[in-house]
Amino acid sequence: MNKNGYGPQTQPPKYLNDFSKALANEVRILLAEVGKLRDERRALQYEIAELMQMKSKHGAGGEFAPDWRPKPPMVEVPPPPPAVEAPPPAPTPAPPGWRVVHKRPERKARLIKAPPPAPAPAPAPAPPPKPELPAWAQWRPNPLLAPTPVSAPMVMSPAPPVRTGLFGPSTPPPK
Repeated sequence: MNKNGYGPQTQPPKYLNDFSKALANEVRILLAEVGKLRDERRALQYEIAELMQMKSKHGAGGEFAPDWRPKPPMVEVPPPPPAVEAPPPAPTPAPPGWRVVHKRPERKARLIKAPPPAPAPAPAPAPPPKPELPAWAQWRPNPLLAPTPVSAPMVMSPAPPVRTGLFGPSTPPPK
């Protein structure tokens, strides 16, 4: 025998058996009702769809529209007699394709109030090049465009500090 008093071969009490049967019967009835309600809902949805289809067919712009009428036959009206027209005016000439460009008036040179100081006397012009030399050897620099000397010598900046990375100094670039 088990702890609760029921063994594998003993029957549960009668009230439990009766309650289970009554509950199963109620569940069966409720399931039948739910199925019936589901069928009614489907029937109502189908009927609504049919009514909407009928409305679209018989409504304005539908298949059986009440405002539809066949087109009246076209009656040909004779054209009015041609009116006497005046000859068209002569076409005006088109504007020319070329445009006129007006030349600007020349500007007057501005008057210089004080002449700038005279530049240093120019050195004597270089002797004419010898014709038997090649063209690159005949070139002479313009003495008026001499480079100006630098007033102060450039100061060399110190070398950049040595960078140390996470694993020590970086490797020098290959040569």
